[in-house]
Amino acid sequence: MAENSTGGTQTLTERQRQIAAAARALLDAEGPEGLTMRRVADALGIKAPSLYKHVPDKTALELLVVAGGFVEVAEALEAATADAAEPLPALAKAYRDYAVAHPHLYRLMNYQPLRRDLLPPGLEERAAMPLLAATGHDGDKARALWAFAHGMVSLEIDGRFPPDADLPAAWKAGLATFV
Repeated sequence: MAENSTGGTQTLTERQRQIAAAARALLDAEGPEGLTMRRVADALGIKAPSLYKHVPDKTALELLVVAGGFVEVAEALEAATADAAEPLPALAKAYRDYAVAHPHLYRLMNYQPLRRDLLPPGLEERAAMPLLAATGHDGDKARALWAFAHGMVSLEIDGRFPPDADLPAAWKAGLATFV
């Protein structure tokens, strides 16, 4: 097992890294419709059966992409709160910015059951740590903060707010309940 940036261990072959990158590029460019075994194989210039030698099924393919997303979210939240005088607004801004910049990945990460059993060890905990720190390590408060942030960004990326909605004001009001 090789040490990875999640703080846990995970072994990815060079081909699996290529597969994850191709899958992510397709997801970003085409949305979930582009994330198929055949499309990823085509993007890599290989036959679909060859892909199955490296990734057993679509669930495993999606988890490669999801794991990469969790690493990115963790890095974004860690960077935003590292030197922030007020970590809560910095955390919320980083979370929102990430989701809005990567809506297809955000949905893949959050709109279906999370296969924790297939994630690299320690990855989910790493991504949650900035939320825990911002709430004084109160697990219930951290979950409530995540639920608020998730609800806000989900409604935003799904186009559910009216065009004249003052989202910064809504974020400020919601975050005020956590201070």
